[in-house]
Amino acid sequence: MLELWGGVECTVNRVGNHYLDQLAMSGHDQRLGDLERFSELGIKTLRFPVLWEHLAPKSLNRIDWTWADQRLNEVRRLGIRVIVGFEHHGSGPQYTSLLDPEFAPKLAQLAGAFAARYPWVDAYTPINEPLTTARFSGLYGCWYPHARDNKSFLRMLFHECDGIRAAMMAIRAVNPKAELIQTEDLGKVFSTSFLAYQANFENHRRWLSFDLLIGKVNLDHPLYRFCLKHGLTGTELESFAENPCPPDILGINHYITSNRFLDERIERYPAHVHGGNNHHRYADIEAVRVGAEMIVGPKELLKEAWDRYGLPVAITEVHLGCSREEQMRWFRDIWLAAKASGASGIDVRAVTSWSLLGGFDWNSLVTKANGYYEPGVYDLRSPEPRPTALASMVKAYSVDSDFDHPALDNQGWWHRADRLLYPSVNLDAAMPRDATSAKESNSYNSKSRSRDILITGGASSLSSALAYICERRGLSYRLVSQADLDLTDAAATRFFLNEMRPWAILNAFEFADVESAEEEDEDCFRTNILAPIHLAEYCTDERARLVQFSSDQVFDGRTKRPYREQDAVSPINIYGRSKAKAEEEIASRASDSLIIRTPATFGPWDETNFLTRALRSIAKGKPFHAPNDLISSPTYLPDLVDAALDLLIDGEHGIWHLSNQSLTDWASFGRLAAAKFGLSPSLIIGRPLVECGFAAPRPKFTALGSERAHLLPELARSVDCYIRECRVALR
Repeated sequence: MLELWGGVECTVNRVGNHYLDQLAMSGHDQRLGDLERFSELGIKTLRFPVLWEHLAPKSLNRIDWTWADQRLNEVRRLGIRVIVGFEHHGSGPQYTSLLDPEFAPKLAQLAGAFAARYPWVDAYTPINEPLTTARFSGLYGCWYPHARDNKSFLRMLFHECDGIRAAMMAIRAVNPKAELIQTEDLGKVFSTSFLAYQANFENHRRWLSFDLLIGKVNLDHPLYRFCLKHGLTGTELESFAENPCPPDILGINHYITSNRFLDERIERYPAHVHGGNNHHRYADIEAVRVGAEMIVGPKELLKEAWDRYGLPVAITEVHLGCSREEQMRWFRDIWLAAKASGASGIDVRAVTSWSLLGGFDWNSLVTKANGYYEPGVYDLRSPEPRPTALASMVKAYSVDSDFDHPALDNQGWWHRADRLLYPSVNLDAAMPRDATSAKESNSYNSKSRSRDILITGGASSLSSALAYICERRGLSYRLVSQADLDLTDAAATRFFLNEMRPWAILNAFEFADVESAEEEDEDCFRTNILAPIHLAEYCTDERARLVQFSSDQVFDGRTKRPYREQDAVSPINIYGRSKAKAEEEIASRASDSLIIRTPATFGPWDETNFLTRALRSIAKGKPFHAPNDLISSPTYLPDLVDAALDLLIDGEHGIWHLSNQSLTDWASFGRLAAAKFGLSPSLIIGRPLVECGFAAPRPKFTALGSERAHLLPELARSVDCYIRECRVALR
């Protein structure tokens, strides 16, 4: 049976003199209870970081075993097998580096001491992805010691492979049966015909760490002369041929962007992907973005590794930094590819759910500590790690069960036409490919009909954003307006829903005009209460999911700190009372509904929100008046919708506050955006609420906080996104 392994993103890499530590950023280094969580998922084998930088930061003569003792005792109690790693994209503590001639014996000293203390540990990955680490540290200059030449790259790679061999010799002196599970990213390179020579070189290079360890880099190896030219000696290469250290299992770490495409037509691509060699300039981009992603996927990589080495293989990292359903689709594709490979005769041992706790700052390749977080099986933005929908998937796969979710009815973005960011490229003339790959990949989960989400609200800003983002995320939906369906009519609503049978309903239908509600209170209550009641009753009867959008207007504004989900409601206007009553009615009829409270929103796709109106006015040189004593937490609509969809897919329920993390008055908010837009903030004129002429009473403080999670970023970051994506001309 194919095994399900787990792993925590544990990179400790050095940039200059600063170490970026994923275990510290995630808090895993302080939470012993995470191991119990992993065990509850059914994980019996865990890639486990006992990193050199943590064990012996000052000296190998001063090893601190405290953390390792506590954790390893716990995994033994839980019955989890560990695959121990000592270096994960790092170059060691400050008394060594990847260019240190003593790197290998120092690592061996640490490994031997570890094995003597924990002789029962029987699986190791001493250094994760040595080739990838050497590229980023020695060829691209991203990580310490920031070299950019082939000589440094090869020297680092040799020291890492020598370190792996020396570490395993020291370990096996204690435990002769200890296994080496060696990982590497084997992403393939494609190119135009003109650059085929460069692609061929890189496709030989991608195997170099495995080839060294197995002893294949000899006179007949395609890169033997390259290695000699750039500083390695024949004696060094022969040492591996004579004393190899072949892995017991080849660990393949495969990511969507691992496959690359090289194109000399650099004018097609943005400047940040331009590069080259000493002979030609070219763009180096993700193959998936030009239509080449089907050329080689996980199934093909497993077969390549098996055919080349004949050794057991495992997929040792599976993670995607994306929306929840895309993470699930990626994991499903990898899992099914591994099972299909096993059925075809390849010895595939496991698939690893990597980044169980998510990862930090990989959008900058961990070169900057910006706090950018992407969740994994757990989401760390809650007081305790919160299981996402991936947790249910991992739990099912851990016992080799099927897993179903409506979000899996459609293919991931890497299969869809909208993946293309650049002109599509026909590679038939450039590189060979398996013509069956695309067909097999696309047949994994084909269904005759996708299950739909119902979005109510017609052309409102929220419903339009919901539809747009569902489309972008590949979630099947149907958008209806009041003209299509009168949700206040119980019989008509039930008939429509029985015909459509949605698996979820996103209710953005409402009487939204706070001012008019004061005069049209009956219409407001009828719309904002009856429609949610009818939808909640259907969802309870048919086991569908309801997402109801509520408002910060359910509070009276008398507090001095952001409102949390458990705070008592006390609305002071008709609109707020209708939304509070709707919450009450939904909770009594459909306890598993998701009720999302949000402040006023701003977004790039409509002209009616506060921010767009303000910026349009001042762009024409006209002053814009805004309250300076109404404190709120304005929220970027795309952020809100993405978070709401993730919570829906995760199966969350109850009341959630979603807002950008901020406290600001509306005049200050307008000035912030104006400054970022390059307009004059002084044209935003602040005035007291009493001078604004509102008919409806307004609570003066409606900032939303949360005791459940902080899922949206800081306001300033979202204003930057708004400015980049704004589609409304300020004219």
